[in-house]
This record gives sequence, structure tokens and C-alpha cells, in this order.
Amino acid sequence: MDITTVFGLIIGIGAVLIAFLMEGGHISALFQMPAMILVIFGTFGAAAITTSFSQLISIPKLLGVVFFEKRLNSQELIEVIFDLSQKSRKNGLLSLEKEMSRVNDSFLKKAIQLAIDGFETNKIREILDIEISYIEERHKAGSAFFQKLGGFSPTLGIIGTVLGLIHALSRMDSSANMASSIASAFIATLWGVALANLIYLPIADKLKAKHQEEALHLEIISEGVVSLAMGDNPRVIKMKLLSFLLPNKKTSEDL
Repeated sequence: MDITTVFGLIIGIGAVLIAFLMEGGHISALFQMPAMILVIFGTFGAAAITTSFSQLISIPKLLGVVFFEKRLNSQELIEVIFDLSQKSRKNGLLSLEKEMSRVNDSFLKKAIQLAIDGFETNKIREILDIEISYIEERHKAGSAFFQKLGGFSPTLGIIGTVLGLIHALSRMDSSANMASSIASAFIATLWGVALANLIYLPIADKLKAKHQEEALHLEIISEGVVSLAMGDNPRVIKMKLLSFLLPNKKTSEDL
């Protein structure tokens, strides 16, 4: 579970609700079904037009990445590559065949297999770069979808408010009913803006942050395996890979 995501949602939504209650409002007033249907389903429908069906069915997976995916440990990854490079230098690349069962990362396993199969280093880098590019495009598409939701949501909220005001103005014969209808009309705008800024856009940014973390992970693998295939000294490989990390991510033994 990603604690920061859950904590942020609780604080953000909670702040809006508490402020509304402090102003004398009632929670039940926020749950206007017409406004919710228009904003939520209207926004999703508009965003669905801009993407593919395969992207739509991947939404649960993207939400899983936001809320549940564990952080990647780059320091641990570097130690694994360092250990593999030591064994390769001592016993040869083919000896890594026996180590493949201990490698859990699928991208690292693929990269090592390319080295074992005797591919030239420039070809290994080319293949891995293509794989990384594909992963990057897939991740960008996921965050872009939630950005679109964040863009359409306030507009759909305004549309809902306009529709509500049209209804309110048609009831000008009763000032009390008109005032109540006007108040209800603005609930749609609240839903549109709140969903965009408390859910959709933060999720889009969270997916970008997750992507940057994974991109670093993949770059470390690519650089490490290419260096391993070139026969570089294991200590040199480790120092090179540690340069990818921020100073606060390095242990005292590495500094």
C-alpha cells in the first residue's frame, strides 16, 4: 500500500469536507445524483473518446500502480548486478546461466540472457533501449488519460451548473425554490473541480513519478548489463551505477 497516496487523498478530501461543515453546510447537500452522474460519467465518456479500448481496460491496473505497487530498490539492484559481474569476471558470461533462477526482475533477466547469448554490446543496448521506449510510451499513455480526466472534469461541472441554472430560472415563480435550485446547481461545479484537483490530476502526477522511478531502474539495468557484457571491472560497474543515485540514496559503504 502506498501510504502517501492514501494519506494525501484523506487530507485533501477531508479538508474540503471540514471546511464545508464549518461554513454550516450539510454533507448530504453535496451528494446530488444528477450532478454526480453528469460530471463523473460525462468526464469519463469524453476522455474515452480520446483513447483506445485497451487503455480503458488498463485503468484498474493503473490504479493498482498508484495505490499498491511497491517502490523499486535501486541500491539492491546495483548489488545484484555487482554480484553477477563478479561471477561473470571470474567464471565467464556463460556461468550466469546458473544464476538466472535467482533473478526476479524480468527486464534484468532478459538483459542478462542477451549477454549470455553472445549479442554484441551495441546490439544489447539497442534492444534494451527499444524495450525501455515501449515501456515509457505505455506509462505516458496512462498518466495522459488521467490528465484528460482532470481537464474535462471542471468543464463538465460547468455544464452541469448551467443546466441547473436553466432549471432554476424556470422556477422564478417561487423565490424559495429558485434559491434552492441555484445552490444545487453549483454542486456540479464543485464536483468537477474537486475531482480534477483532488483525484484525477494527482493520480496523473503520481503515475509520472512512478514512471520516473521505473525508468531509472531500467536505465541502471541497461547500463549495468552492457558494462558486464563488455567485461568491465565489477568495481567500476558498481561505481558507474551508483552515479545514477542521489547522494541520500547511497549507503555509507558506497560513499
